[in-house]
Amino acid sequence: MLSTILTKSFSKDTALLILRVITGVVLIHHGFEKTANIENFADAFVRPLHLPFPIFLSWVAAISEIAGSWLIIIGLATRFGALAIVGTISVAIYHALVTAGFNIYLLELLLLYFASATCITLTGPGIFSLDEVIIRILKSESEEIEVATLTINKKSGNLSVEELKEVKKEGFFQFLQSNLLSETSS
Repeated sequence: MLSTILTKSFSKDTALLILRVITGVVLIHHGFEKTANIENFADAFVRPLHLPFPIFLSWVAAISEIAGSWLIIIGLATRFGALAIVGTISVAIYHALVTAGFNIYLLELLLLYFASATCITLTGPGIFSLDEVIIRILKSESEEIEVATLTINKKSGNLSVEELKEVKKEGFFQFLQSNLLSETSS
């Protein structure tokens, strides 16, 4: 048990989980603040940059922060959510530089969000994510199909359709038990 906890992979994946959850939880309220008064946000942050469609772009920023935060928190389409946050924060950094110059007090939080989202984008979500669960299920199903095909060939095609479905169902539940359920349940 101790060797599992101290391994590099487990530590890295735990660190990614902590980074994902904290970044998402702390950043999500910025998106909700934008939706509270979208006109005010557009006037204060989008129009000074002379970007077209300020209300639309304000909604894009708010939705990318809210949806991106939820995606990185739960670990579903994590890189896509983190990339949306990187894009929004990049525009926020540009706005801070254009309007206030190199003011470290305005930039420090933005740079921390940018660094966190960039790390998540580049490294992925880790094993403690829904992305990983989906990948393992799909990988397990593809291995089951290969095993079932080999079984049909070895038994010269006498395997019926019901037996094949049963093999797939048993494989899926074995996968859940061995990979997702705790050791005490087996």
